[in-house]
Order: sequence, then structure tokens, then C-alpha cells
Amino acid sequence: MDDEALDDFLTAAVGEYQLITPATPLPCFALLLGTAGPATLHVERVAFGRNARTTDPSARREFSETIVPRFGAAYENEHRAWWVDSRDLLKASREAETLGLELLGSIHMHPDWHRIGPPQERGLVLSERPTPMDRHVFAQTAWPINVICYLERRDNAFYHALAAWSPARCGTELTALPLRIRTRTKVGA
Repeated sequence: MDDEALDDFLTAAVGEYQLITPATPLPCFALLLGTAGPATLHVERVAFGRNARTTDPSARREFSETIVPRFGAAYENEHRAWWVDSRDLLKASREAETLGLELLGSIHMHPDWHRIGPPQERGLVLSERPTPMDRHVFAQTAWPINVICYLERRDNAFYHALAAWSPARCGTELTALPLRIRTRTKVGA
């Protein structure tokens, strides 16, 4: 993953994190654009889109009929989880094609909810590892790479941890992918 792509996402994630309250677990989500080689997926850019979770009839139906019954009442909160607007998904796909890139997958933030969430949810410790909901979403999209960015604030600094996941061919099993971030330092410099 190019460091500029990660920096773009982290800037947005920190901005959203700072707006989170116990009642509004705001998500941060982006699409990953890049190239797929025989053994490597190279993420070069991120593309942001609007969250259509409460405005898209398909999203509302998916949440009420599948997500909430399967993953719990916490997902009734309209600020929790992401459903990328189909127009933005199409725009990102076309942008990728214009640049000679592909839509490879997604990246989203897990905040340190066990510190900032409501008291009744502080037992849920998030990390860069997938939740049951993540497993469901990754299997549904079938994108080859899905990155989770765990973001936490300690004192006046933010820290992050990353992990990349790929869905199995069927079911909700995931394969951990090695994730390397390209640095700005040039070789031999």
C-alpha cells in the first residue's frame, strides 16, 4: 500500500474519530484502488464515498432484515456501519479505470470503542481484527483485500494498527494477508 493512500485515509479517520460520541459511533470507510498482479495487490489510492446506510432502500432492508437480527441491536444505530452509495461506487470504479487501476477492496476504521463508547458497550474491544459483522461484509463483497485500521487516542496522540483480510471462496472464513506500506525513503538515499 502506498503511504500517500494510507495518509489520506488516516487524515479522514482521525477527523471522523474526533466527532465520535457514545451515541454516534461514526464510521470511516474508503475504497482501495490499485493494481492486481499474480502475487501482489498494490493499493495506490483511496476513494471516499457517501454512506447510504439510511437512505438506500436496499441498505435499510439489509440492516433491518439481516444485520440487526444476526449481529444485534447495536446495529439499529444509524451511525454504525457503512453502506457505500452506489453512485459513489460507480464513480470510484470509473476513476480507477481511467487511471489504469482496479477497485481492489475497502478500508475502514475500528475506533477504541472500549474507551469512548457507551458504558454498556465498553466490553467490546475492537482491534485491527475482523468482527463477525466484518466477516459477513467481506464475504458479501468478495473483494480481494479488506483493510481494517484500528485507531486509538492516548493523551494527545493518535495511534493506528492495520491488518488486511481476504474472504474465502465461500462462507465467512478470512485469510490474513501480509500488508506492507511503501515508505517515502528512497533506497540508497
